[in-house]
Amino acid sequence: MARIPHRRDESRREKKRLRSRRHNPDGTMTLRDHLYELKHRLGLALLALLVGCIAGFLWFQWRVGPVPSLGDLLTGPYCALNPDDLLTRDKCALLQTKPFEAFLVQFKVGLAAGAVLTSPFWLYQIWAFVTPGLYDNERKFTRIFVALASFLFICGAVLAYFVVPKGLEVLISFGGEQFITALTANDYISFVLAMLLIFGVSFELPLVITMLNRIGVLPYRNLKNWRRGIIFTLFIFAAVATPGTDPIGMLALAASMTVLFELAVQIARIHDRREARKAVAEGWGDPEDYDLKPEDVPEKPAKAGLDDVT
Repeated sequence: MARIPHRRDESRREKKRLRSRRHNPDGTMTLRDHLYELKHRLGLALLALLVGCIAGFLWFQWRVGPVPSLGDLLTGPYCALNPDDLLTRDKCALLQTKPFEAFLVQFKVGLAAGAVLTSPFWLYQIWAFVTPGLYDNERKFTRIFVALASFLFICGAVLAYFVVPKGLEVLISFGGEQFITALTANDYISFVLAMLLIFGVSFELPLVITMLNRIGVLPYRNLKNWRRGIIFTLFIFAAVATPGTDPIGMLALAASMTVLFELAVQIARIHDRREARKAVAEGWGDPEDYDLKPEDVPEKPAKAGLDDVT
């Protein structure tokens, strides 16, 4: 009876070894192994989120060396407003209208910060669960996708952080001298986090378009024909998605998405043109079928005939 746990541990180690890329290059697993792998990866991802949430919760009030606290970073746009427009003129502080509002706000911010800080780890867990069924070139493309997605999200969040103060100035200026600003902690933090999230997710647009173009779902020809309609839709999305009907944030988001969309269109144009040249060179049609000119396609090298053989 005492040997059963030992055998069970050996069995688990053996299954883990067989699921590794070295001993299982094709990534074949049974349904039971898939479920076990999903539970394992999901557990590690949730553990990383929990650790990140605790770190973000503590970071909200504590400085980390030269890095200011998370609370100071988030209240920065609010404190950048004109002190004469604020209720608490002597000290930049948010209002707490409920007993546990500060704790809930700090927990919300800690959870969001933890998800961002630990994103490389839990994204790797998702990638590790998917990659056993992918080829080597597909796994390489996935790593590039994760890196670019993280970079674009950070760029969008940084842009939103600098846009928020201008948006707040416009929003609080509508009341004139008849109003004074006294934002509650929950409303203000929710506004800032929503802006960071919306800008970060919106900046993934060129990556999504490029991926759809690479797999043949969204060719350049369609993007070219739909360009005006898509740009108009981007402005409508920016107007609806921007919280608080902020005109500065709406224009910044719409302009950024338009530039990123045009960048993705040009990438799709270059990719489709290269694929068209390759197809014509291999004999899969004429240049006119791919909107190419004859001089755009490289000529095939002439094959040596029998008369040329000496």
